[in-house]
Amino acid sequence: MAYWLMKSEPDVYGIDHLQREASTLWDGIRNYQARNFMRSMQIGDRAFFYHSNTKPPGIVGLMEVVETQIVDPSQFDPNSKYFDPAASRQKPRWDCCRLRYLRHFQQLLSLDALRENFSPEQLGVVKRGNRLSILPVEPSSAKRLLDLLESP
Repeated sequence: MAYWLMKSEPDVYGIDHLQREASTLWDGIRNYQARNFMRSMQIGDRAFFYHSNTKPPGIVGLMEVVETQIVDPSQFDPNSKYFDPAASRQKPRWDCCRLRYLRHFQQLLSLDALRENFSPEQLGVVKRGNRLSILPVEPSSAKRLLDLLESP
């Protein structure tokens, strides 16, 4: 099982939305590196839900990958902000996956706390200027994250 960190703005789609819906299609990724990370996900992988563009940003919950290799339907919808006129049904450019809610953590693990506990080599989200919405998390870093998030 691999671990990932996936960012979303809480006012657009937060952990509470996911909890109410139980699962969601994680669509709208329009960065090739993030898309490629998503393409390498496997069913059963876990993802830390990270609230971005909020005060303070940080990890708030945990999700599970339940379906992969889904063609992102928003690329074909001219009314979607994720519409891609260069994509076609014969040659789609963007993928997505389905994620299932697992749980909220008792407290947010803020970006500042992440910076105190991890180097940029250990956890990509603490690297200055990193704007990717999907990042891999090394197993040793995932274990440390879970320890930090589950401690009182």
